Amino acid sequence: MENKMFCFQCQETAGCRGCTARGVCGKTPDVAAMQDLLIYVTKGISAVAVRLREEGAEIPAEVNHLVTVNLFTTITNANFDLDSIQARVTKTLRKKQELLGQLKDADGLPAAARWNGGEGEYAAKAAAVGVLATRDEDVRSLRELITYGLKGLAAYTKHANALLKDDPETDAFIQKALAATLDDTLTVDDLVALTLETGKYGVKGMALLDEANTSAYGDPEITKVEIGVRRNPGILVSGHDLRDLEMLLEQTRGTGVDVYTHGEMLPAHYYPAFKKYPHFAGNYGNAWWKQKEEFESFGGPILMTTNCVVPPKDSYRDRLFTTGATGYPGCRHIDGAYGETKDFSEIIELAKRCAPPKEIETGEIVGGFAHAQVFALADQIVEAVKSGAIRKFVVMAGCDGRMRSREYYREFAETLPKDAVILTAGCAKYKYNKLDLGDIGGIPRVLDAGQCNDSYSLALIALKLQEIFGLDDVNDLPIVYNIAWYEQKAVIVLLALLSLGVKNIHLGPTLPAFLSPNVTKVLVENFGIAGIGTVEDDMKLFFGE
Repeated sequence: MENKMFCFQCQETAGCRGCTARGVCGKTPDVAAMQDLLIYVTKGISAVAVRLREEGAEIPAEVNHLVTVNLFTTITNANFDLDSIQARVTKTLRKKQELLGQLKDADGLPAAARWNGGEGEYAAKAAAVGVLATRDEDVRSLRELITYGLKGLAAYTKHANALLKDDPETDAFIQKALAATLDDTLTVDDLVALTLETGKYGVKGMALLDEANTSAYGDPEITKVEIGVRRNPGILVSGHDLRDLEMLLEQTRGTGVDVYTHGEMLPAHYYPAFKKYPHFAGNYGNAWWKQKEEFESFGGPILMTTNCVVPPKDSYRDRLFTTGATGYPGCRHIDGAYGETKDFSEIIELAKRCAPPKEIETGEIVGGFAHAQVFALADQIVEAVKSGAIRKFVVMAGCDGRMRSREYYREFAETLPKDAVILTAGCAKYKYNKLDLGDIGGIPRVLDAGQCNDSYSLALIALKLQEIFGLDDVNDLPIVYNIAWYEQKAVIVLLALLSLGVKNIHLGPTLPAFLSPNVTKVLVENFGIAGIGTVEDDMKLFFGE
């Protein structure tokens, strides 16, 4: 294979075809290659684990966690640190050799399961095992669709693992599906079936995380979140990992340092358990892609708990800390295994020496409409639907991003008929959650369920409404799906919705580059998947006006 970069896993991939010189995300070719190798060896160890299970062996949680963190490490905007990714390759190969030694029969294992090259061979091997190593366009498309869905699923299960919740069945599926992407005997039909099965386990993985979060922190509740600043020094927490936030809040008690959320960490304010911290100050800024300006103006240290890292400016690089699967060269990393308490003292001491955050906006935003809270309002919502006060719900979950074409989602929200209610989760909400869209009989017209993984709540809400209205098909509900996607967690949300039978989902601002024309045709014909048009055209399509 030619030794050059090729990556098309995110929505912003160059020309909607693929990044070949440098990632739009900022990923360099050597980092991209090492991530390709990490995926390859992760598929290899998964194939060995599958064989061991067939022989009746039990796979230790350590191996399951290794696989999920490896996948999470390669998600868009998670880890740019070549050394840390290479270290994970080495660790995975060592563990794979241990597992191989336990096999009774190693015959017929794929090449990825047998390869055990040294560090001097990594670059050459990485160049040979990337995305383009699969020649058939449709097989490649489906393998990547499955792999990207598994990356999203691994992100969610990793967060559950951090709260000491595991599901061995989901771990076994992740490894089985990874191994299947190495199997050249599988047909396109086989891979389509595996894609839908991935969606089924996506629902299961999101349910696991929902149970982990709510059992630890309570059910999210309607909450007003301050978006201004206080006078104390602050620490800004971004990403998705609630356990990291909890540890930081505990360690900052009584220090005179406030804690603010950024981006996808905003929904932490909706959980009752976090409201006991008086120094949990509010949310600072907007979606992930604005962090270069907002991290600079914040003035204090920033903790990146998961993906959504943008290559930092020199003005705040020394204030940016990473943890978990994230990494960036030159930024300090906070280690800590599951069940251990991470030591954030270095971040806290730095915060004490910094000025308070610079105010960039004032006011408050309202959220906390996860499934338990919406179920509590069910009678009110059902009555509003029956009376005609609410004509349609519009699911606008997903991701935000830098492209100007994403202004479509703000304009779409502003143009919606006044009898339409938005159901949202993920950072896509930042396009419209600060607009004054009003309410319908006291029901806000933007119901924010939380993080991207909380799209699970939106599915439960739809299924509950189907039950209440006595409908045979979830697609008969007055719900429109207009979802913005960016990276691999949005992929598993899409596959999860498909597995639940949801059809006619509109996906934008562009369809994924990794979908071949034939695979796109299958999704269109079987599930009604479509892109977006202009706001005017889509209003006519969805509302007839």
